[in-house]
Amino acid sequence: MSDTTEPTGLQAMVRTEPVQQRSAQRVAHLLDTAARLIDELGIDALTTSDVAARSESSVGVVYRYFPNIQSLLRALAARNLARFTETIYDLLGGDSVEWRQTVDIAIDTFIEFNRAEPGFRALRFGDIIDDRFLEPEFSNNGVFARALVGLLAEKYEFTPDDKLLFDVEVAIEVADALLQRAFLLDKQGDQKFIDAARMISNQYLRDHSALPDIR
Repeated sequence: MSDTTEPTGLQAMVRTEPVQQRSAQRVAHLLDTAARLIDELGIDALTTSDVAARSESSVGVVYRYFPNIQSLLRALAARNLARFTETIYDLLGGDSVEWRQTVDIAIDTFIEFNRAEPGFRALRFGDIIDDRFLEPEFSNNGVFARALVGLLAEKYEFTPDDKLLFDVEVAIEVADALLQRAFLLDKQGDQKFIDAARMISNQYLRDHSALPDIR
């Protein structure tokens, strides 16, 4: 993958670099705290003072890593994407997994994150705040599409092209819209919309995808 297709890393979102082990643990604690508070209060009500108080840190410590609440949310969104893609990569690890199962794996992972990952349902990859929250050059789904194609390219040892990136991004956009609706009113996800997301995105890739015929 070229440099332009790499998703933004969490470390780039954090103000103080390099992030040593103790600092990394502190950042993780601040992000964990923010995620739990988002579930309790919502994104709009979250403040750096809340994060400081709940994490038993000073406001100065929070500002050391995150100059404002927007930068903290951006780092949390980047961590959500990193955890999400890492989970998919682990699930793709088995030799018996065929690339056409990737959409189902991604959808299953998205469902599980919505149900169980603190703060994810409200923030996701930052698209709730801005469709280009992670990187200005790509939509958030575009960042995820490039990360997902990168995982496929690594697992199956092929070089992706622009057509493949487009096809995967389209499938993600379609699935994303339906999955947003699935979790809009139902915290566990409306199964009818989940099934529709799975069917339509898989059908699109079967009809249009430029992925090689590999296993």
